[in-house]
Amino acid sequence: MSSVKIEEKVDKVKEEFRWIGKDLPRTDAWEKVTGEAKFTDDLQFGPKLLYAKLKRSPLAHGRILRIDVSRALKLPGVKAVVTGREFPYRLGLYLKDRNLYAVERVRFVGEPVAGVAAISEKIAEEAVELIEVEYEELPPIFDPVYGASPDAPLIHPDLGRYPHADFIHPLPGTNISNHFKVRKGKVEEGFRNSDYIIEGSYQVPHIQHCTLEPHVAVAEVDLRGNITLWTSSQSPYAQRNLLAQSLGIPQSKIRVVTPYLGGGFGSKAGVTIEACLIPLAMKVPGHPVKLRMTREEEFIGTFVRQALRAFVKMGVKKEGRIQVLEVKYYWAGGAYTEYGVNIIRAAGYSSSGPYEIPHVKADSYCVYTNHPVGGPYRGFGMSEIHFAIESQMDEAAHRLGMDPVEFRLRNALKEGALTLTGNRMHPTGLSDCIRAVASAINMEEKEKGRDLLKPRGKGIAAMWKAPAMPPDAGSSVFIKFNEDGSVNILTSGMDIGQGFQTVLTQMAAEALTIPPEKIKVPAPDTDRNPYEWQTVASRLTWSVGNALLRACQDVKDQVFSL
Repeated sequence: MSSVKIEEKVDKVKEEFRWIGKDLPRTDAWEKVTGEAKFTDDLQFGPKLLYAKLKRSPLAHGRILRIDVSRALKLPGVKAVVTGREFPYRLGLYLKDRNLYAVERVRFVGEPVAGVAAISEKIAEEAVELIEVEYEELPPIFDPVYGASPDAPLIHPDLGRYPHADFIHPLPGTNISNHFKVRKGKVEEGFRNSDYIIEGSYQVPHIQHCTLEPHVAVAEVDLRGNITLWTSSQSPYAQRNLLAQSLGIPQSKIRVVTPYLGGGFGSKAGVTIEACLIPLAMKVPGHPVKLRMTREEEFIGTFVRQALRAFVKMGVKKEGRIQVLEVKYYWAGGAYTEYGVNIIRAAGYSSSGPYEIPHVKADSYCVYTNHPVGGPYRGFGMSEIHFAIESQMDEAAHRLGMDPVEFRLRNALKEGALTLTGNRMHPTGLSDCIRAVASAINMEEKEKGRDLLKPRGKGIAAMWKAPAMPPDAGSSVFIKFNEDGSVNILTSGMDIGQGFQTVLTQMAAEALTIPPEKIKVPAPDTDRNPYEWQTVASRLTWSVGNALLRACQDVKDQVFSL
């Protein structure tokens, strides 16, 4: 679609709507620029507040022989100490392979083996140093290709006993927590009919999200056993459900409140530090307990993007048509799987890139390694695999002596083409998009660097995305009218910096024909706000937005029927 057509559509939207398509100040801007916005660490809990610190493993892989917490318990100001043996519950979004605290084994540097709650952070830190842990060091695995081999030592010998979702396929007796494969056509025939065969290997390292706000959570257990959790989270309902399942308590006994959040990028989806915090709070009912990560702890104690080793083999005809593609993705999933086993599914679905290829063989492996836990990070595996695919596309174009733009155009998926999973492709506009981008950057004209030390170049790449969301990834909205005519929009979708509150305000103002200043979008609270799957995959404007529009229509129907 040309830029002229896009501008015409934008102008039409501005004419058609009063608030949609207009410049509107962010609804959270004033609080954030003045410092009035309250993030989790800003919340005040009074003199009963305790502070938590974690004793972490110094080993990548080892057997726990002994833990002695007696000296820590005797330190004045210490109120509680917990270890994995006291809370031997398992946790996991798709595969329950993780303990709240390490039990019997440690599997990465930084894994929590004990926790302390004290009247100050300094005392908690001192108590952590007094905890004695004796280990037997075991051989670690850092390479997922080696980890997937039959010669590798097992990180999870009990893998076959772990409960898991029915679409996850762990291989007991190996380090493979999930194997996802796709087959299309006849791969061997495709290679026989190819004029050129190009092979390449590509590697992407682990990456940490480095959100502006480190992970922070506060948990309090009242005298009736009800748990309230204030946390910087992208998924309050998912956290509530996972923690309830793990602890064996009803979901109604856990309340999750999420105030302002300073960036997420996937790192604050699911459960991370909350699993260590709640056992401490359960030991000191009536006392809120705060756990906040240092920047150093962020790198070892929260999710990281999984590392990837990709092997790509491509067969092409001399006229530039791809005949066959064979890929193997080995993901360094870390010591526990959490989101990793699903990320590799999304990678498998998308493994051909947005191209029409008759023959495809794709294998995507989530492999246990002795790294921090792999989790979601901006794109759910898509940037990693497309780095490999698009690099291979450039290599193939170079081998053919063909322009890389033309090579992509000859193979781009078009309407009606069969994808690698056998679906008929809907209209994509991909070819038009590639041409428009190539034109906009003057692809045929070489970029001139400032000098020899600062060369410049141009490149073009295409991608598609399979988010691998479940079919029941629902969104809900409650609309509450106040006596003064103002409206509260209740949802559990999170504003993680993307302007979600402002977007909902615009949509509600337009649908209900009331001014934006009369609309509020309070922070999520699972005791008050309705269900939301998770704030991930760039989906909230569509999913919560549609729920909001239906709720607005329901409101109008009820009012007009009076």
